[in-house]
Amino acid sequence: MSEADRMREKDLGSQPASRRDQPEPANRLLEIVRHNRGSVAEGIYSVCSAHPVVIEAACKLAAEHESLLCIESTSNQVNQFGGYTGQTPQQFAAAIGSAAGSAGLPPQSVVLGGDHLGPFPWRTESAESAMEKASALVRASVLAGYRKIHLDTSMTCASDGDAPLSDRTVAERAAILCQAAERSSDELPKNFPRVFYVIGTEVPVPGGESLRGGPPIATTIDGVRNTLEAFRTAFAGRGLSAAWERVIGLVVQPGVEFGNEVIFDYDRRKASALTANLPAHPELVYEAHSTDYQSPNALAEMVEDHFAILKVGPWLTFAFREAVFALGAIERQVLAGKKGSNVSRVPEALDTAMLRDPSHWRSYYQGDEDQLRFSRAYSYSDRCRYYWHQASVQEEIVRLMENLSVHSLPLTLLSQFMPMEYAAVRAGQLAIQPHAVIRYHIQNVLRIYATACKS
Repeated sequence: MSEADRMREKDLGSQPASRRDQPEPANRLLEIVRHNRGSVAEGIYSVCSAHPVVIEAACKLAAEHESLLCIESTSNQVNQFGGYTGQTPQQFAAAIGSAAGSAGLPPQSVVLGGDHLGPFPWRTESAESAMEKASALVRASVLAGYRKIHLDTSMTCASDGDAPLSDRTVAERAAILCQAAERSSDELPKNFPRVFYVIGTEVPVPGGESLRGGPPIATTIDGVRNTLEAFRTAFAGRGLSAAWERVIGLVVQPGVEFGNEVIFDYDRRKASALTANLPAHPELVYEAHSTDYQSPNALAEMVEDHFAILKVGPWLTFAFREAVFALGAIERQVLAGKKGSNVSRVPEALDTAMLRDPSHWRSYYQGDEDQLRFSRAYSYSDRCRYYWHQASVQEEIVRLMENLSVHSLPLTLLSQFMPMEYAAVRAGQLAIQPHAVIRYHIQNVLRIYATACKS
């Protein structure tokens, strides 16, 4: 076995030899892209989250639907230094493989992707330093089994000044990262399919926007053409014409976004020019970021309008937080007046963790102390998702789960605080267990995307 084979086997946490005769998941992704281009209203949602319960919920739903599942980690969640989750791409890939296996989801049904792979985590450094680290991240991701790479070099670095980067600079830097990915692919066995790419310059900031004012303006057709020409030229300049043929997605702004307390809904009339002018070459579809909290009808319309790849992340951890807080409210009622009871304090532990390290939310939330306290817990931006992994918060979640396992969940309280889950229990679709209830609540969001994508 070659060194590349050994690295891949370790990184994927599976047995590559047993997978070689199975359909390659990235090729199934390509089929979805081609169907959508052919005016078949089919798409795929991409779960952009490293939260283990979100991943478990997504894997179980995909297994239930026998559908393709795309899971992507961002450059600040997962990177060669661990990111804020403490995971490298190799560890993330192994975790996904384990979660899929536990859910009964076969390996050929999972596409691993990298979202916003680029210099974002190191943007306070010089462009040269940040790009060197971004190239190392791309290499680690490809060797870990990532097959869908979003090349995002749209952000300025410390040496760039304050002016936005030109399309040419963004494209040239993306080509550098693409070259790193292609060279890494060369180290893998020859029968392994090559990486597919997503490109673009109108890319929302990783982790969400801090919005003020009105809705974002949809990308113009001239903007699409200029971006594609800049990237085509940059790829050709580095001998990446073959990789250019594997660009399957272009990130554009369809006019959707969300802020702390506002959602800007999809208006297909404002994106009609994009719908009518899908680029002929390369044969790609549009990738829509920040689709969280859109209505079921809006998501379905987006897929029909060639926004075939729908990114979702904060809405899923928002749903996790909703479920945990609701179970906490039930717990307080169940244990009220019981001597010796030790009620969990998840909201308090979460807020304490956020106050101890405000780096993940301070620039996103404004207002007085009451407004900040409210935003830390309930904002659509869901910046509290960066703190669930902390030990002090996990300790309280464990206490909550233990308390509600010892003292059963009363159906009347489930009806009071979680009516959708109550209906599922009454219909015999859900076990009345705290962990299952949380998972189901997350899946309520995922089902909206599955329906829109017809998956």
